[in-house]
Amino acid sequence: MNIRQIFKYYFPHVKKYWASTILVFFSYGLAVIGTGLVIPVLHKRIIDAVSSGADPASLGAILIHTVLILGAILVIANVFYRIADYAMTYSQSHILKDLSDEAFSRIENHSYEFFSNTFAGTLIAKARRYVRAFEDIHDNIVFTVWMNGLSLLFGIAVLSYFSLLLGAIFLVWLLLYIGLTALFVKKKVQKDMLEAEANSQTTGVLSDAITNMLNIKMFASQEREALYFANVTDIEEKRRRDAWYFQNLQFLFQSSFIDFFEFIAMFAAVYLWINGTISAGTIVLMQIYVLSSFHIVWNLGRNFSRIMRAFAEAQEMVDIFEKNPTVQDPNQPEHCVIQAGDIRIENVSFSYGEEGNSVFQGVSLHITPGEKVGLVGPSGAGKTTITKLLLRFADVQDGRILIDGQDIKKITQDDLRSCIAYVPQDPILFHRTLRENIAYAKPTATTEEIIDVAKRSRAHEFITLLPKGYDTYVGERGIKLSGGERQRVAIARAMLKDVPILILDEATSSLDSLSEKHIQEAFEELMKGRTTIVIAHRLGTIQKMDRIVVFDEGAIIEEGSHQELLARKGLYYRLWRQQAHGFVGG
Repeated sequence: MNIRQIFKYYFPHVKKYWASTILVFFSYGLAVIGTGLVIPVLHKRIIDAVSSGADPASLGAILIHTVLILGAILVIANVFYRIADYAMTYSQSHILKDLSDEAFSRIENHSYEFFSNTFAGTLIAKARRYVRAFEDIHDNIVFTVWMNGLSLLFGIAVLSYFSLLLGAIFLVWLLLYIGLTALFVKKKVQKDMLEAEANSQTTGVLSDAITNMLNIKMFASQEREALYFANVTDIEEKRRRDAWYFQNLQFLFQSSFIDFFEFIAMFAAVYLWINGTISAGTIVLMQIYVLSSFHIVWNLGRNFSRIMRAFAEAQEMVDIFEKNPTVQDPNQPEHCVIQAGDIRIENVSFSYGEEGNSVFQGVSLHITPGEKVGLVGPSGAGKTTITKLLLRFADVQDGRILIDGQDIKKITQDDLRSCIAYVPQDPILFHRTLRENIAYAKPTATTEEIIDVAKRSRAHEFITLLPKGYDTYVGERGIKLSGGERQRVAIARAMLKDVPILILDEATSSLDSLSEKHIQEAFEELMKGRTTIVIAHRLGTIQKMDRIVVFDEGAIIEEGSHQELLARKGLYYRLWRQQAHGFVGG
């Protein structure tokens, strides 16, 4: 765990609210001085006066004056407490928002591969804990370290002023207590990190199961999934129990050490009073500090454990922040010149991961502006990988990809993707309105533009039948819509994006035959003037392509029109013959 690294991410946000942060420490500090230093001394003064044996009438003025000062200090301290409360509420609330925004931005910055290999639920849990960890750390720095620290220091200073021996006993005990507690905390944080890791795993498995609930029910695997989840929670329970047992041991140490100090301190105070070294008021003063110190130090170990646990939770997210995205923008990106959509793939080699299986070795392909090209081939042949490389969801290891003569690695990912419309095989929608989902490609789109593309994609018909029409929320990942309806919304969204390049990843796979016929007509209009790449599993959807490129085992083995490829009687011909009901595996 790297605390300095964690503060590197937290501190800039604290610095933005430096005035209110300083006010928090200043106001709480003054309040603690009043309640922790002045008030106990006033109590001592009152006890010494009433136990002196003097005539009560002669003590009246002194006692009343002392009580009035006591009341004034209480009022002033309360004012400073409230000022600090409001200042802390203002700064901490803003910082928590900024941290949430930064966490989202940094997560969003990671590459496609990162999200493919990470549980969404785990990522969400880590992000939320990262923000919550700051709140715990900030609270404990202010209340445990600053305020309680001042109270203990003032207690030692004042007690030492009236009795050097009592002050020394208090100081030695406190140093021993903190030192031994630190050893406990160091050990416990290791257990806390293991517990946090297990908790993240549980969250991830739960999220994965809920996301795939349809599969669970379809395969009647509730019991199997429940057992799988129980095995994960079993690990979490064991690690949690181990951490809590160790905490109980820590509490045993704390209580024993506190009891021992109370006995020693009271014995020393009584001995000094018997010998006339201290007054009765000093005994009361010591008892005030001892009792308040017990409360502070009892929570000290627990709060330090919370601080270290918070650091451990923050570290999980910081580790993600520290990972470099596998795909990065150039330090000095070129101005994007993509307009026509001329695509050149030159001697491209690519494999997934450092030791992954090779997908391509020296593949080259040229697609001219406005050309319509279909990509076909068996499952795993590399069709979809081509689109990932074009969109820079992954980067080639060798070779290069040029669009309009510009290397796509030399422009920003946003500039590149803003020039490409992409319709995936299984589109996922935001849990927002249909209007917002369609307009996602063009947030400034008018209602007329949205309705126009919805009509052309045959989405308008089912949208108008919904109770709230275009203002209907589609549910998480668009679950309230059928697969075909989601696909039509995705197609409408692509139509709204006026760009030179269009990629369709079997974009009609979820449509019925009648809807597909209408969509194919809409696609013909959509493809006009655009360079179009269609990944085809249902070969009937690409018969009218200008050219069909056939992939097999990461290599291009055939090219030509539908009729030309059938005439050659190669792999394309065999795929065409094997196809059943318009589908071939891909």
